[in-house]
Amino acid sequence: MDALRPRSVLNVAAIAVVLPLALAGVAGAQQAEPGDVGRVAEHENVQLVGHDALQGRRAYQPIIEQQGDRHIAYVGHHGGEAENPLTGQVEPNGVSIVDVTDPRQPEYLHHLAAHSGENQSQMVQTCPGAELPGGDPGTFYLLRTNGVDGHDIYDVTDPSDPTLVTSVVTGLVDTHKSWWECSTGIGYLVSGVPAWGTDRMLQVFDLSDPENPVHIRDFGLPGTQPGEDSNGRRATELHEPLYLDGKVYIGYGTHADGILQILDNDELLNGDFDPKWPTDEQLLAPQIARLDWPDYQGVHTTIPLLGMDVPQFADFNQGSPRDFVAVINEAGENKCDEGMHQFTYMTDVTDDAHPIPISSYAVPEDEGDFCERGGRFGAHSTQWNLTENHYRNRVLWVSYFNAGVRALDVRDPYDMEDVGHFIPEVTDTTMPTGGETVIQTNNVEVDDRGFVYIADRAGTGMHVLYPTGELRRMTNLPPLTQNPN
Repeated sequence: MDALRPRSVLNVAAIAVVLPLALAGVAGAQQAEPGDVGRVAEHENVQLVGHDALQGRRAYQPIIEQQGDRHIAYVGHHGGEAENPLTGQVEPNGVSIVDVTDPRQPEYLHHLAAHSGENQSQMVQTCPGAELPGGDPGTFYLLRTNGVDGHDIYDVTDPSDPTLVTSVVTGLVDTHKSWWECSTGIGYLVSGVPAWGTDRMLQVFDLSDPENPVHIRDFGLPGTQPGEDSNGRRATELHEPLYLDGKVYIGYGTHADGILQILDNDELLNGDFDPKWPTDEQLLAPQIARLDWPDYQGVHTTIPLLGMDVPQFADFNQGSPRDFVAVINEAGENKCDEGMHQFTYMTDVTDDAHPIPISSYAVPEDEGDFCERGGRFGAHSTQWNLTENHYRNRVLWVSYFNAGVRALDVRDPYDMEDVGHFIPEVTDTTMPTGGETVIQTNNVEVDDRGFVYIADRAGTGMHVLYPTGELRRMTNLPPLTQNPN
């Protein structure tokens, strides 16, 4: 089975962690009292290990790469600019590069600013050259967006001194959250090609040799390709693709007009198609299934959870194991000023041509008066590292804006359960959102040591977390009492 975001898997049972012993006992719930909301962290079964302000930049996506004996966090940023204390210069937002080998004391190494008039680099992906078919085995590569204009690849073997390898494509009208499959080198890039009738569609490139990108094809929903009209068909923007085991799982829409699409990867790459001017038939050829959500909900993230044991159905002929896709919507407006709460759904795809939603989860609003806190309240995203680590097919970490990050026990996909959460406190770098100074936990990632990384949309930085109590025990992680490496 191919693994999402392949990483070196550690023997976590043998990990020794030199962290303050006081941290290891933090397991009880702590909720903010009236008047203290935002001024104290709120948590249950999750503890804070470390924090970096990321120069106060609005953060989008963190990715953690193990480079030799170091763990490096690459964090993409939303639009803006800030002073870089390392250079003394005001720089447009780009990518923060942080050494998290010691998660207690993250070390900010470099800010890789956007260039050519752009001021954001929301998406980041990494691949070791040793895993890429045409990569240099001693090199680590970073794929990042350069604003809305294009996609770049950098050599980050020395994460303190990235160097540009190539610009994959430029001249776009938008970019967003792409996928780079290290085992094949195929890049599934979210792009806005000007001739298309949507600002975000899919460009597929062979990036197996990062120095020589090869365009394979452009892809999107029928009716959005050049020279066509949607004619009333849903023409939702692509949000993000993921590849696993010969299939591509795509989410269209964020908080509205959502679509889950499952594609046959071989047909996508090798079928009969015009690479730039595809017909409706050519766009439909790779499609295994499509499931439309109501117009008031989006499909932001699609995470395949395959081969899950379902003990309650084990006596049925086809009851267990089963395949699922977690579908996460995105809250899009402040103070709940939108059509409906944005959920986390579990979808059964055992018969992948006929996906069917079987359960959902939402944080109860009255748990923390979240609509009144300000900012967005609702689901957004989940971790992308689903290697054979201690969270795979057990825990989904779901970012939830002003409700922080939520740990969902998904061992019973038909009855997801919230088993832990962490809502950071606001700091002097937290920017107002809709007039309110409030946490906006944006995205989340995990590493193979069990640490959890959350990035804040409002400029509060990156928090490094670790499970405690029952959440730690159910994932078989050791307590934090010895060295994390």
